Formats: sequence, C-alpha cells, structure tokens
Amino acid sequence: MRIMVDAMGGDNAPEEIVKGCIEALKSKEGFDIELIGIEEEIEKYLNKYGYNGNRILITHAPEVIYNDDKPTEAIRHKKNSSMVIGLGKIRNNEGEIFISAGSTGALLVGTLLVAGTIKGVLRPALAPVVPSMCGGTMIVDAGMNTQCRPVNYVQFAVMGSAYMEHVYKRENPRIGLVNIGTEDEKGNNTLREALSLLRKCDLNFIGNIEGRDIAEGKVDVAVCDGFTGNAMLKMMEGTGKYFFHHMKRIFNRSLFSKISALLVKTHLKKLKDSVDPEITGGTPILGANGLIFKCHGNSTARAIQNTIINAYAISSSGFIEKIRERIGNMEV
Repeated sequence: MRIMVDAMGGDNAPEEIVKGCIEALKSKEGFDIELIGIEEEIEKYLNKYGYNGNRILITHAPEVIYNDDKPTEAIRHKKNSSMVIGLGKIRNNEGEIFISAGSTGALLVGTLLVAGTIKGVLRPALAPVVPSMCGGTMIVDAGMNTQCRPVNYVQFAVMGSAYMEHVYKRENPRIGLVNIGTEDEKGNNTLREALSLLRKCDLNFIGNIEGRDIAEGKVDVAVCDGFTGNAMLKMMEGTGKYFFHHMKRIFNRSLFSKISALLVKTHLKKLKDSVDPEITGGTPILGANGLIFKCHGNSTARAIQNTIINAYAISSSGFIEKIRERIGNMEV
C-alpha cells in the first residue's frame, strides 16, 4: 500500500512531516510512503534524521499552498503544489491514502475539483470522532461546509453512519441533528426541512439533539453544518485544556493532593490522550473519492505518525464501498 503525504502542508512543514513519516515506518510494516513536496527540502530532513531505507519515495512539487492563499485560486493556479499533485494521484488511483496538514479551505476545494467525490456526493465533510460516554461520537461536518442545504445533512448522516458501522463496529449507529432544542419546530427552515428528510431515511435517526448530547454519548453521529461543527469542536478542545490545567493546580495544592494525583495518574493520562489530537491523529474527509485525511495545521511528527498508522488501519474497513452503495440508493 502507498500512503501519500503532503510534505509542505502545515505550520511545521516539512521537518515535522518528514520526521513523522520516518517514525511511522519504524513502527509499522505493510505500506510505503510517497512524500510530495520540494525535493531538496525533503532530502535535507531525511538525511538529518538518518533515514536510508527504501520505503520512502519523493515526488518533487515546487509550489506550496499557504494558509493565506485564497483556496480556489490556489488550487486552480498552483497545479505544481504538493496538495494538488497529491489529490491528483488520489483521482488517478496512484495511491490509496493522502494526508495533509495544509489549508483546510484549499483541501476542500481540491477534493471537489481535483480528487473528486464519490458519485452522488454533493459535498464532502470533515468528520472527527470526539470523546463521549458511548466511546466516541462523530461530528459531520466540522469545518468544510459553512452553509448547507437539507440534502447535505442527509448525506452527512449516511456517510457518518457507514463510517461508524464499519470502522468503529457500531451496530445500527444512532444519528442526531444538532439544533438549538430537541423539539421538531426548533431551528431555521433549512434545519426543519433536513429533520423531515432524515426521518424518511433508512437510518437510526433519533431526531434533534443539543450540543451537550454529544459528550453525553446520546448519538454515534452528530450531523451539522461546518460552522456549527467547527465551533463545537474547538470549544471541546478548549474545555479539555482548561480541565487539565485546573486539575493540575488542584493536585499541586498540598502533599495530600500530590499523593492523590499519583493514585489517579494513569487514568488521567488515558483521559488526556483521548482528547489529544497528537494522539488521535488526523480527521477523515467523508465523501472523497479515496481516503483523504486532514491534520491540524500545527501538527508535530507525533500527530503525522499516528495519522499514518490510523489511516492504514482504516483503509481495510470497506466503509468507502458502503458509502458508494448507500449514496447510490438514496431516495430523498
């Protein structure tokens, strides 16, 4: 299997990207990596970290898409960028997986214009799985589509359900529509129409949910527009940082509290790891015509390594084929 990685995407590129790829190869067999970017920069860091194996291929890409580039213009005019070349390889089936920590906006536009989507999918969606009392809840969408039509919510639900069923092994995943209340009349016209369409689908749809229901694990998939999903995701990340900062202060107050900290240290570390993007890795883009993963812009080598390993494991789940089948059978 070949995993393609955008070596020039992200705040810490290319050094942390290259380092993360090397660490992934050390920890797992079964795949090779194609690093796409400025060849001399990639080679410099391969040499720095002493890599001399044969599982890394370099594809030269002289242009770079930056976060302040306008997404559509960047995709259309920087055809020799690492992102556009990588997405083109997904379109041409030259690799199974593409990973990038670059511009989210450019990656969305590139997925639509270059890589392409599964036949029938109108809009791809960023779909992170966040910690919840049910062992994890997927948010679809979390930042790629700030404005949605009712049918988009339905497709998000179909794709999220397939992912949670085949990757997380959830039988008949519960779907909820994020709204400002659980009553049917809540929300704007778009949400009310989406609610009506979702009730007609062959899904385990439980109706409207509120933001707190996600962490409480009332659903396996929470469907929303990208603006709402991204705001919820960032709020959850900030709350997690606040919680651990506050707990650290509490445990440092006295000798007794320090002893207490030692007793729960292992459990707290497991909890912290569950919300750490460096551990959980990148987020899949559902609906793309292939496996595309978006990493945080400030990803370190550890995040890249974990994304590669997770993507490799997910690739054999068959969820893309299931999405093709279910989208093809949609009647809304």
